[in-house]
Amino acid sequence: MAFHPIDRDTDYLLPASVQEWLPETHLARYVVDVVEGLDLSSLERAYAGRGSEAYHPATLLSLLIYGYATGTFSSRKIERATYDSLAFRYIACNRHPHHDTLASFRKRFGKEFESAFVQVPQVARENQVSRFGTVSLDGTKIHANASRHSALSYPKFVTTGNIYCGNSRLQGVRSASGTTRA
Repeated sequence: MAFHPIDRDTDYLLPASVQEWLPETHLARYVVDVVEGLDLSSLERAYAGRGSEAYHPATLLSLLIYGYATGTFSSRKIERATYDSLAFRYIACNRHPHHDTLASFRKRFGKEFESAFVQVPQVARENQVSRFGTVSLDGTKIHANASRHSALSYPKFVTTGNIYCGNSRLQGVRSASGTTRA
């Protein structure tokens, strides 16, 4: 059997382009196109122009939206993905925003981020593009009722033979010995 040779030391004759490595139909390209089509003038005006050059709001917003769409929520993981993932590298223009930059952008422009995050699937629906699959936004918190004092161990379950479902007690459950308890 013939194998392809393993040669990791050969350099490219020309610098590699991220554009060539990411397919045209990739979700990252779509997110970038939609975010660049949004009106981000309010975000751009919020920058004072002092200090070193800042990352463009469209870049940071695209990184966050693509991260959320692919299940990467942590700013540290998004920063790491700009090194590891071609899609994140494409969105970040082969740069690597620090996780503090991403986190402060998310915190500072939370309302704008929310509205942009909702607008991207809306534009996808209007353009009849179904690259997102199912997008769910849910912040439901469910109160748990399991403490070490209320949890029922197996020996205690076998002894009592009762099952509690919510606030009601189900009786007549057979124990391990085969007897029915009332």
